Amino acid sequence: MKPNILIFTGAGVSKESGIDTFRDANGLWFQYKIEDVATPAGWKKNRERVLEFYNQRRAQLSTVHPNRAHDLIAELEKWANVTVVTQNVDDLHERAGSTKIIHLHGELKKSRSTVNRNSIYDCEGDLKIGDKCEEGSQLRPHVIWFGEGLYQSDVDAAWKAARLADVCIIVGTSMQVSPANEIPFQTKETALIYYVDPNEQEFYVLEYREAFFTHHKMPATTGMQKVVNELKGIYGI
Repeated sequence: MKPNILIFTGAGVSKESGIDTFRDANGLWFQYKIEDVATPAGWKKNRERVLEFYNQRRAQLSTVHPNRAHDLIAELEKWANVTVVTQNVDDLHERAGSTKIIHLHGELKKSRSTVNRNSIYDCEGDLKIGDKCEEGSQLRPHVIWFGEGLYQSDVDAAWKAARLADVCIIVGTSMQVSPANEIPFQTKETALIYYVDPNEQEFYVLEYREAFFTHHKMPATTGMQKVVNELKGIYGI
């Protein structure tokens, strides 16, 4: 029987593809204040600035490619039931070949109505003032901003995948964003949990979990390779 594997990813998994993270000095995020481009208040204050920021991010996305970590995650599907739950808004997991992906914080290559958050559209190019949905309201990036709630259907699907997981691999996230950071620990008590991130661990692991928890303090590409090698040994692949 195939094991169930939950992959929980953050910005660090895409960093080696060249996508800036919040923590990168002089990166794209460094040029803007988060409250100006990633909050409802910022959108209300200056829609053009917000659209420009996400147009830049969308343009950058077209210049990068999935890295080895994305590829390894996709390749797990050859011998496991894999669900990817990501905090990232890029499409690198899709482009690497993963087939079951839950985007908790939205998707950069989609837009949505400013009135009806369930009216969602594909968005490959720039968004401009005056671009409207079929209901007549301005389109905005389909990104969950600070202060906005997640889609409950995505949260429910992620929790369901977590409860079924025999293995959880957390990759490239500081686990500081709530409520997303609760998902990996909804797994069964005996689930193996791997944490792949080059930074110090900034979150607490309950004592009964420690025997099943491993932190590989490495970048996503090398850390994922190590985890995959270990899992193949465990499952006799």
